[in-house]
Amino acid sequence: MQAKKAIIDLKKLNWILESYIKSLRSILLKLAKNVFLYTNTVVIKIISENLVEIALLLKGHSLCCYYQLIEIATEDTPQHQNRFRINYIFSSLLYGQKIIISLTTNELHYLPSLTQIFFSAGWLEREIWDLYGLYFFGNLDLRRILTDYGFSGHPLRKDFPLSGFFEIYYSLDQNRIVTVPVEFAQAYRIFSL
Repeated sequence: MQAKKAIIDLKKLNWILESYIKSLRSILLKLAKNVFLYTNTVVIKIISENLVEIALLLKGHSLCCYYQLIEIATEDTPQHQNRFRINYIFSSLLYGQKIIISLTTNELHYLPSLTQIFFSAGWLEREIWDLYGLYFFGNLDLRRILTDYGFSGHPLRKDFPLSGFFEIYYSLDQNRIVTVPVEFAQAYRIFSL
């Protein structure tokens, strides 16, 4: 009996989410490329120029009320022309729902900052700038947040070397932290099959 009720509840949830997606499509009109359901989460694919308008709409519209920006997740796929996929994850406490705004970009394209709309965007955008090197236009505080201020490069990019550029350690002889270029006892080898 419980399994049958769970199936009915799941069908009802899917029907509610599908009707919600239809409503979002009518609200977003030409701003979104695609709106679809992925594992009970609504995903909106957009181009980066429409990010601010869609974020304002999702925060202010009575059907949405997404007042919290939870996370900005980034993925680097260097084989694509737009190598970075950025997912903005919003939460609505009023409706108990999460939504994802997804866009793709490259390292030469500036992204609009959401710091004027969501306070949490400042730290999240700093983290992405520090680790991936993506610039957010309008964020006035893009500084290193997870790496040292003198750090060279962006460590979560796929083209960043695994060994890094410098070795950092504490020297007992000098009684301080020492930074030296990385040296290997053995050069990288290429194995052919």
